[in-house]
Amino acid sequence: MKLQEKFNEIEKHLLEDDKPSVYLNELKSSGELAVEPFNWLISLEKIEQSPKHHPEGDVWVHTMMVVDKGSSYRDYVEDKKVFMWALLLHDLGKRSTTKLRNGRWTSYDHDKVGRKDSYDFLSCFNLDEEFKTKVSILVRYHMHLLFIMNKLPYGDIKGMKKEANLHDLSYVFLSDRLGRGGMDKEEIEKVEKEVESFRNKFFNMKI
Repeated sequence: MKLQEKFNEIEKHLLEDDKPSVYLNELKSSGELAVEPFNWLISLEKIEQSPKHHPEGDVWVHTMMVVDKGSSYRDYVEDKKVFMWALLLHDLGKRSTTKLRNGRWTSYDHDKVGRKDSYDFLSCFNLDEEFKTKVSILVRYHMHLLFIMNKLPYGDIKGMKKEANLHDLSYVFLSDRLGRGGMDKEEIEKVEKEVESFRNKFFNMKI
């Protein structure tokens, strides 16, 4: 199957399946993702994460949980295609940024690197510029809920407000934060409250 046809087939499952991970895992197992740029995705399987923040396992497992979680929010976002592709590609930047530092797995700036990586991935297909840019923007800012809630200095709030669709970005936050293992009811409610706080603070604000 040609690259564009495979892209279109993946997109169909991202937009229609309750659990897109089932199809994506089948593709990985069959070797159909072994060609570039799809092999960028399967390389996520080898990338370790902090068991404290990601008890579910490697980046591939996390990504599959995120797209499955995102499928439950598809009908609430303004651009389903951009949203679901951003979820699938949101951690591509971890391929080059993940390192073991003082006994702990970290991926500093994977959101910034991921902006370029996701754009480059999508540039391998026949897609319009606006779509590629919108996906890469959501990837760029997918960590900003964490930065804002914890008052960390890594964020670019001005850039986020100027570039991102904040409505859809809030659902990226939900999908990413809830698409992980070992979360109890209290932790889930905490994330939901953080996202609601983000919406109350940033929606309808002047840039």
